[in-house]
Amino acid sequence: MKAKREYRDREAVEVAVLDALVDRNDDGMTVFELRSQVEADIDELETALGNLKEDGLIHATTSDQRTLITPDDRVVPDADERDEDDPTFVDRIIERLPL
Repeated sequence: MKAKREYRDREAVEVAVLDALVDRNDDGMTVFELRSQVEADIDELETALGNLKEDGLIHATTSDQRTLITPDDRVVPDADERDEDDPTFVDRIIERLPL
């Protein structure tokens, strides 16, 4: 699942973080889990998390000595939006072509 369309015009790492968090919206993710899902080094990930936190798009909560990061509710698409945002096969090919 992907973040809402209006939040996809950010840096690529930030969008990847939002997408990963939306996928695990109910559970949240630790920084280590995010690092395994997002193709970025730790410095890029830290910067992306800082920017997203500053903009109020993610929340961090600590419980049982674990910090879980969750997306803000406004980033998570509604049930009817989810199907619309899934790219088709043609969309994925167009994304890979250098235009």
